[in-house]
Amino acid sequence: MKASPALSISPEKVCFIVMKAREFDVKDVVTDPDSSSSAADDAMRTVLEDHPDDPTYVELKSVIDMLSEDEQIDLVALAWLGRGDGTIVDWKEIRGEAARAHNKRTASYLLGMPLLPDLLEEGLAAFDCSCEEFELGHL
Repeated sequence: MKASPALSISPEKVCFIVMKAREFDVKDVVTDPDSSSSAADDAMRTVLEDHPDDPTYVELKSVIDMLSEDEQIDLVALAWLGRGDGTIVDWKEIRGEAARAHNKRTASYLLGMPLLPDLLEEGLAAFDCSCEEFELGHL
């Protein structure tokens, strides 16, 4: 059996991003954009809403922005692999396309992908990796 290609990003980092993206994915649409009340005043409902300055989004975007270019390319390629844009056999081509498409908006692009955590986990699975293998406390 042929060995899997090497990843520039560690599975631990991918799994941390998966965990944070799952926190972000559970956010709901903003129901009262002009609310000036605090979370305590509205029974904590606004905590579950997707505000532009959401701390989870800001943290996740920051983590992705801090990755090296090669790590960002692998992250995009993993999402594409998980989306079904090819198989592990096509990794070199998928990664090459991700490298050609790379720009300074990687975090925004990825965070705009529906089901990002699932796609990343599917991509990792093609490399015989699972987020269940890692402690998700830190990068």
